[in-house]
Amino acid sequence: MINFTNDILDINYKLFNLMNDMKNIDTIDVQPTPKSTELEFGNVKLYHYDQNKDSQKPHPPLLIVYALVNKYYMMDLQADKSFIKRLLDQGLDIYIIDWGYPERADRYLTMEDYIDGFINNCVDYLRDKHKLDAINLLGVCQGGTFSVIYSALYPEKIKNLVTMVTPVDFDVEDGLLNVWSKYIDIDALVDSSGNVSGDFMNIGYLMLKPFQLNFEKYYNFVKDTTSVEDIKNFLRMEKWIFDSPAQAGEAYRKFLKDLYQGNKLVKGEFTLNGRKVNLKNISMPLLTIYAEQDHLVPPASTKPLNDLVSSKDKTMLSFKGGHIGLYVSSKSQKELAPSVGKWIFEHSLK
Repeated sequence: MINFTNDILDINYKLFNLMNDMKNIDTIDVQPTPKSTELEFGNVKLYHYDQNKDSQKPHPPLLIVYALVNKYYMMDLQADKSFIKRLLDQGLDIYIIDWGYPERADRYLTMEDYIDGFINNCVDYLRDKHKLDAINLLGVCQGGTFSVIYSALYPEKIKNLVTMVTPVDFDVEDGLLNVWSKYIDIDALVDSSGNVSGDFMNIGYLMLKPFQLNFEKYYNFVKDTTSVEDIKNFLRMEKWIFDSPAQAGEAYRKFLKDLYQGNKLVKGEFTLNGRKVNLKNISMPLLTIYAEQDHLVPPASTKPLNDLVSSKDKTMLSFKGGHIGLYVSSKSQKELAPSVGKWIFEHSLK
């Protein structure tokens, strides 16, 4: 009983000091790596990161396609947790698509608009700018699924394909998200609300691990925080987690119905703008990366891609961590990001 009382007093004391420290923090800075805007399509932008001036290597271009549901700056959260910076250190020339925040009129954007439109326009722009027939493409999570579909439809434009925690086989029981999604009445949701709210999506993600993500995380924050920098690190992550754009209604309708509920991509039944997407058309070198403790995109959803493509040069990397740790953990910064950069760089020279 005495120990329990002491623990309560200790937590209250830490919480009081924490609140005092937080009052002195005005803003939380993210996205430290300098970049400029290359293209704009309404709310959608193509950014170009400043190259590492110290690198003596050539700079093969890499286009990163992030998911629609969260903001891309998870890959560039802070200087010591920047997957982008680590790739720049490898000598890559990096571009990334910022999907922006869909407005009410964007409810009618389709997957065709995103893949045949925005992604294809960015790829063609970079091919023309760099005078290349094909460029490197890296897709993240939902953006990885889009990148897989794009590469199957336009294989001549992609030199190397990298997918990170990318769902491909949606008919797996390993993750609650896959199970829950089968029972969502997406027609009723989109017809009634237009765009699918980012807050609605976030509530679902938090409920996948309700105790860990809604209580334990904040308890540990109070218990373990010892400096203002610790507070800033935590708040940067919180800023990203709750910075959730809405999903364009029609695009999400097709994404959920055809993929999560119909699993049409691995069945060879998925179509885009009347064209059947054949994963065997993916013949370029492929790097597939999955996280072993990923509760959002379980390995069983990602790994089948290697057997569905016709690429002869294909590599699969396993990361001992979760969906987010893949980008921000110290292990990722020291091992994974350099390995990914090295793979892309070496394959760009072939």
